[in-house]
Amino acid sequence: MKIVILGPAHPYRGGLASIMEIMARTFGQRGDEVEIRTFTLQYPALLFPGESQTVDTPPPADLHITRCVNTVNPLNWWRVGRAIRRERPDFVLLKYWTPFMAPCFGTIARTARRNGHTKILCQIDNVEPHEHHFVDRPFNRYFLRAVDGFIYMSEQVHHELKAYTSVPALFSPHPLFENFGERVERAEACRRLGLDPALRYVLFFGLIRDYKGLDLLLDAWAQLKAAGQTARRRLIVAGEFYTSKEPYLQQIARHGLQDEVLLHDRFIPDAEVRYYFSAADFVVQPYKTATQSGVTQIAYQFSLPMVVTRVGGLPEIVPDGRVGYVCEPTAEGVAAAIVRMYEGDTLDRFRANCVEERRRFSWEEMCNRITELYRLVAR
Repeated sequence: MKIVILGPAHPYRGGLASIMEIMARTFGQRGDEVEIRTFTLQYPALLFPGESQTVDTPPPADLHITRCVNTVNPLNWWRVGRAIRRERPDFVLLKYWTPFMAPCFGTIARTARRNGHTKILCQIDNVEPHEHHFVDRPFNRYFLRAVDGFIYMSEQVHHELKAYTSVPALFSPHPLFENFGERVERAEACRRLGLDPALRYVLFFGLIRDYKGLDLLLDAWAQLKAAGQTARRRLIVAGEFYTSKEPYLQQIARHGLQDEVLLHDRFIPDAEVRYYFSAADFVVQPYKTATQSGVTQIAYQFSLPMVVTRVGGLPEIVPDGRVGYVCEPTAEGVAAAIVRMYEGDTLDRFRANCVEERRRFSWEEMCNRITELYRLVAR
């Protein structure tokens, strides 16, 4: 097949770019002709909460990546759509995660598909965004109704999608992030991160936004400290703040957690991810809302047990009592789950079960489902 993948890719950083590149690589290994079209401008600097949107590393030599999409220039959308329309790929595969992309992606999709041959497929992370704006619904309608078929990764997303469109939609769980490599010895990971290997570590990982519930985790840790259960344990918070940092610093100070919460508040490059997941005993995702999360798939990649809250699609991916614990999205619920993780041989059992469960999450299976979806809509 001839495939155009449209979305984040090098030099843009983060999990979304990794996903698009791995999918392109997987399709290419199957014998398909694949090109990635990515951004010349993804977010205007005024709208981007982080420090940098791009990386300085060389582009992957095995991928064909073209920077040509400007998300705020309507003339550009029309030109990109017309170019794809002339090239007549079998399908365009888009990654959709925020209504901000809807005008751009929707216009490109509507223009490209006018050749009567090209189908528009979408791997969708979110329908309704975590932070709401009045333009969300009209923007969603514009894009979602320009798509021929969807791959969704949680039932919550599927439910929300059905409010906008009835085109075919297939489920495929989020694959593993194999690009981060394999586990290293815990002592080596601690050395790389400057951690004391005599202590035990709990990990909160990823971009820090209010819906991810770091405040719940800090309150939970304060409860554990008051109960005398953190003496030889530390909480690592690793990720860049995409919200105001001050309320969290004040919360840490208010609870007297300055010596127990280790803030690595920066974007964690791919080459360092494995050290965090190799040093920690388990990862906590105390989300207040969620669809699915790439952090769970990183945890599976490193066979790291998880504590997740009972929101969105997280319980679908993390079987309670098998690879971790699913708890209520409260400080009390998170604290109780952390206590249970350290009971008996729980961590060893959960690590072994992670090895079994991770077999469900392959890129080959994701690409199989996308191919199945294409055949369904191309009839």
